[in-house]
Amino acid sequence: MTGHMTPEEFRQHGHEVVDWIADYWAGIAAHPVRSRVSPGDVRAMLPASAPEQGEPVSAVLADLERVVLPGVTHWQHPGFFGYFPANTSGPSVLGDLLSAGLGVQGMSWVTSPAATELEQHVMDWFADLLGLPGSFLSTGTGGGVVQDSSSGANLVALLAALHRASKGATLRQGVRPDEYTVYVSAETHSSMEKAARIAGLGTDSIRVVEVDAELAMSPRALEQRLERDVARGFVPVLVCATVGTTSTTAIDPLAALGPICQRFGVWLHVDAAYAGVSAVVPELRALQAGVEWADSYTTDAHKWLLTGFDATLFWVADRAALTGALSILPEYLRNAATDTGAVVDYRDWQIELGRRFRAMKLWFVVRWYGAEGLREHIRDHVALAQELAGWARADDRFDVVAPHPLSLVCLQPRWARGVDADVATMTLLDRLNDGGEVFLTHTTVAGRAVLRVAIGAPATTRAHVERLWTLLQEGHDWLANDFAEQQAEQRAREVAERQAAAEHAAAEAAAAEQAAAEAAAAAEAAAAEQAAAEQADAAAGADPAAPATEPSTERAAEGTPGTPDAEPATAETAETAETAEIETAGTPDAGTPTVETPAAGDETATQAGAQAGLDVPAPADPEHPAR
Repeated sequence: MTGHMTPEEFRQHGHEVVDWIADYWAGIAAHPVRSRVSPGDVRAMLPASAPEQGEPVSAVLADLERVVLPGVTHWQHPGFFGYFPANTSGPSVLGDLLSAGLGVQGMSWVTSPAATELEQHVMDWFADLLGLPGSFLSTGTGGGVVQDSSSGANLVALLAALHRASKGATLRQGVRPDEYTVYVSAETHSSMEKAARIAGLGTDSIRVVEVDAELAMSPRALEQRLERDVARGFVPVLVCATVGTTSTTAIDPLAALGPICQRFGVWLHVDAAYAGVSAVVPELRALQAGVEWADSYTTDAHKWLLTGFDATLFWVADRAALTGALSILPEYLRNAATDTGAVVDYRDWQIELGRRFRAMKLWFVVRWYGAEGLREHIRDHVALAQELAGWARADDRFDVVAPHPLSLVCLQPRWARGVDADVATMTLLDRLNDGGEVFLTHTTVAGRAVLRVAIGAPATTRAHVERLWTLLQEGHDWLANDFAEQQAEQRAREVAERQAAAEHAAAEAAAAEQAAAEAAAAAEAAAAEQAAAEQADAAAGADPAAPATEPSTERAAEGTPGTPDAEPATAETAETAETAEIETAGTPDAGTPTVETPAAGDETATQAGAQAGLDVPAPADPEHPAR
């Protein structure tokens, strides 16, 4: 396709797009809530380079189905219970379409007076609907503006507070280190820390105030921290109180915090991003009692008030502090209307210069639903959340772990002893989300994992909450049984391991006993062998046939003087000694013929020895051996 889309082509294709959206909403429940694509899947289906030639709308819508839709997590799905909602609605989409169709740039009153004045008026409407103090009205000292997000609102609130605390000095010289402080609780949204970084204060400027048992900021703890910091020379800039924290919807006590902030001259900013719109219901306004103490206040219509992103409602009680911090007027923006001071230039109420016509969709939404329609939307979701909490309290498988004044319920599954509760809870969460019917998220309360059930999608009904509860119960039972089986298997393994260890120890003991017995037997045998050897040696020393040296023979013949047991030499002894001398003299080394000593009874040998001229002893008498 080439050239601009004509009004008639726009009409035709606009109908096609609206039809596509209507069909998507009608069939949204058929989609798995959470996208199932893997990282890179969407890009892999896109061409590497932009098309050289234009393509028809039909081709774009076909790729919307093929490429985009599988990679979408469906926030408008009736089973979406994960994060705080991001509502949209038919009136909101049509309002955005009108805003885009008009294509105005509302940075100054003069660039589009209707964009500015409609925004002022709609913001006054909502201030009244939410019961906010008169100082927040455009007719008072303050006023309201539509920001892109509460994160952006938190940043501009901090800049306004810093401007006031420094008496404008930070505009010229910036922020000096270790001078200013900001106060939050552990439950405050992380965007406030980011705001401190962007503002140049750094995270060292942040003081985390203790919370009470209900996770709300402690007024006494805040007061003590302020006293310490002021005594040390710090300048307190801002206290961020939260109405409806992200984790559990804890409510900081504005009525108690406000007077403390006023006494120390510190800016009180109220972050009610999720919960603030609930004040459209009169009976819920008590949750933010004390809001009249606030210097600034933010809540998101794009969360729970049927208006598409982005539509953050932000008010200040003193607009001079805000515009003083953010106003810059170059020559090319000067105009007569601005110079009169009678108009609002919203470029001075935000970080960006340019801004789109966000108020259009808010105007469309509030006119379609009316105040009563908005109240009904909020009431329905709060009632469903209270009913879910009641079911959980009556069930011994779940605990409700935090106050639940609105549409968020935090559930902590109970698990058997011995089961890692956090692992089990996260396993249940994965099982539910993988199923596709619902989508939940988690947080931690007192260091333990819990499930967050945030009810807020426009299409969610009681039937969808009932289905969620059934899935929670079934998932818990399945996992509990699985864990029980695992524990039984583990116990069986432990019993088998203990039995095997006992058998192994017994075998080792038996082996050791046998080895000891064998060692004892060996030692006994060795001792017996040694004793036998000693007896043999003793016997060999007394053998008359054993060789003996001459001195020994003489001693044997003479006896040992002085020994009472010594016997006098006998003829036998002398005869033995004489025989030994003959044997010694007859060795081959002496050159003398060797003559064997005859065995007993060998007369022939004796005679032969005599013939050779040798003295050969007669054979020994077996009955009277030589001694």
